[in-house]
Amino acid sequence: MPDLEEAVVFFTRVIGCDLLYRTGVLFDSTGGDWMSRHFDAPAEARLRTAMLRCGPTANVELLEWTIPGAPPVVCHTAIGVAHLAIYVTDLAEAAAHLAAQPGVRVLGSPTVVTDEPHEGTEFVHLLLPWGLGLELVRWPPLMPYRTMTGAQLVEPAPRWSTVHE
Repeated sequence: MPDLEEAVVFFTRVIGCDLLYRTGVLFDSTGGDWMSRHFDAPAEARLRTAMLRCGPTANVELLEWTIPGAPPVVCHTAIGVAHLAIYVTDLAEAAAHLAAQPGVRVLGSPTVVTDEPHEGTEFVHLLLPWGLGLELVRWPPLMPYRTMTGAQLVEPAPRWSTVHE
């Protein structure tokens, strides 16, 4: 989406979601290919996110992609524009299981977020054979954003705690 602030206002005021946290701008400060490897986005792309809880059972993550020097656009090719996120208890095991499936492409490697507001979160993105982006995510027991709000992410049901059962 081209305007994260507008989307946050819409989801909180119109839909009634709770804003849980926002991230700062995420980008590869080394000028390398981290964004390309992990999100299949242009190497110079920058990303801001906002996490919301909508009602008692849904978490919604809003993303704003920008490319320095380019007009605001929806980054249709990057993971995160439209994707499914699945909570797992063992990220490495889940990623290995899916990577062994024909046509599945793992983007980058599992990454641990090292700054607030969701420090300790682990994630990895994958492309499924038909093009859907899939994010595997594991949250730490207590994320820093929880000290700033009474609202919390919806905890996954135990039956969804692994990719395969």
